[in-house]
Amino acid sequence: MLDLKLVQKHPELVREALARRASSLDIAEFTALDDRRRELLQESEALKAERNKASGDIAKAKREGGEATELLARMATVSDRIKVLEAELSTIEEAETAWLMSVPNIPHQSVPLGQSEHDNPVLRTWGDIPAFNFEPKEHWELGAALGGLDFERAAKITGSRFAVSLGWAARLERALASFMLDVQTREHGYVEVLPPYIVNSASLTGTSQLPKFADDLFKLAGTDYYLIPTAEVPLTNMHRDETLTEDDLPITYCALTPCFRSEAGSYGKDTKGLIRQHQFHKVELVRFEHPERSWEALDLLTRHAEVILQRLGLPYRVITLCTGDMGFGSAKTYDIEVWLPGQQKFREISSCTNFEDFQARRAGIRFKSKQSKKSALVHTLNGSGLAVGRTLVAVLENYQQADGSLVIPEVLRPYLHGEEHVILPV
Repeated sequence: MLDLKLVQKHPELVREALARRASSLDIAEFTALDDRRRELLQESEALKAERNKASGDIAKAKREGGEATELLARMATVSDRIKVLEAELSTIEEAETAWLMSVPNIPHQSVPLGQSEHDNPVLRTWGDIPAFNFEPKEHWELGAALGGLDFERAAKITGSRFAVSLGWAARLERALASFMLDVQTREHGYVEVLPPYIVNSASLTGTSQLPKFADDLFKLAGTDYYLIPTAEVPLTNMHRDETLTEDDLPITYCALTPCFRSEAGSYGKDTKGLIRQHQFHKVELVRFEHPERSWEALDLLTRHAEVILQRLGLPYRVITLCTGDMGFGSAKTYDIEVWLPGQQKFREISSCTNFEDFQARRAGIRFKSKQSKKSALVHTLNGSGLAVGRTLVAVLENYQQADGSLVIPEVLRPYLHGEEHVILPV
């Protein structure tokens, strides 16, 4: 959420930021609300001052045996008016808060201008696109042929956009997750967390999924509980409404969790395979940073995600999301896209984002400066390190062989008791 004082004092800055994002929100709506709020507040405070003075006058008249009937009648009218003003003021303040909750973050000055994903510049690439002497297949076909992925039984159990992983596929996904966690904890220093997979609405509001993206969530009927769309939510909210010390920073967490998403608005997109599922696993990285170091931390976070793909030998590219394609709470985002030979295109496998103080303001996460002794909002960052199912997709498609078998990447073999291949069932 943006700073209320920023919006009040510098509406032109917010107007320009909304224009850069091609947002339909109009700052004039907020300005009109705030002008009315000021009017109500001014009148209410004047009437309260009058009431306070009159209280003394009435008390004095009673002590001196004077008449205070007219003054009492006037104060009854004043009290009624104050109640009306306070009720309207409460409504106006709720409307202001709702408007602020609907405003996306201000893009960092380094974010490129653009309207859509087609305007995202490539920052860097890594690895060579594999050359096959056969027509590469897509992962869902490979996985089914090798007996590891069953989409039909998943649809029977639940419905569309689910998968059952069997045997080697289940082991391979578990190996990928363990490998990712080992790298992020042992080499990059993240503290592993096993958080709840169910959170309350306050947690989702803190990380800006609510109220704007309620349709993307799975809510448990009759409760204030939701299935998590990502471990970002419980990890970030571990420090909700806390004031940390400057020495605490940075705090870095990682977690392997299932993620549950309704995929609202994705009708007809990626209907086959593991790319867009209602349930999937992801290793998430979350950082709490000092504002002076958060941009350096974004580059570090992105590199931590890239290392996984490099160790697996999977070609990828890093793109900078333009103003028209970046997420609601993002100040700047780098997307990492892995190459999928079956689709002959790069597909997103991680988003690494600096939210600056956007989430921290909503969640009340502050730190106390050693020098000034004052508290300030932390900067929060997160990224996937990586989406496990999509990494499985990339391994299947990049390591497929002409005979339909699969070579297991060398770094994963210790997690699979030395297995090197997955071959077609006889």
